[in-house]
Amino acid sequence: MSLQRRHVLLAATTLPLAARAHHGWVSFDADRPVYLEGSVRQVRWQNPHAELELELPAQLKLPPDLALRPVPAQASPVDGKALLAKAVLPTRKDRRWQVELAPLTRMQAWQVPQIRPGAFVAVVGFTLREEKGDAVLRAEYLFADGKAYGLRSSPV
Repeated sequence: MSLQRRHVLLAATTLPLAARAHHGWVSFDADRPVYLEGSVRQVRWQNPHAELELELPAQLKLPPDLALRPVPAQASPVDGKALLAKAVLPTRKDRRWQVELAPLTRMQAWQVPQIRPGAFVAVVGFTLREEKGDAVLRAEYLFADGKAYGLRSSPV
């Protein structure tokens, strides 16, 4: 095996799991919003999008006020209230989830401060269809530090 091929192979095997497990948006079930909350364990604040590793509490519950939370308007036509009202808990029992946020330019447009390990956040978004494969959620809304951010598009 050539030295160059060994370097490429080594680089591919040492990439963080989240970088190797990137999924296209069509892989996600946009008809079933899922709610997660927990403590941030790892952060990847770079493009193609920011990512968090979220550790869920042992007894994750839907907040009773979730459907009443205010959500900001965004450029894409998203019915945030309906989405929050439909949110469910994941069926899989993983305690750690990879959460895909938005590209950094969009995070900056929303003025989302960089999230640090140890922070407590909540997200509503979409899992892979039938929650198969990795424990991954594409965030539609991020709730952090008492604020809500819409991540599908830019703020209006």
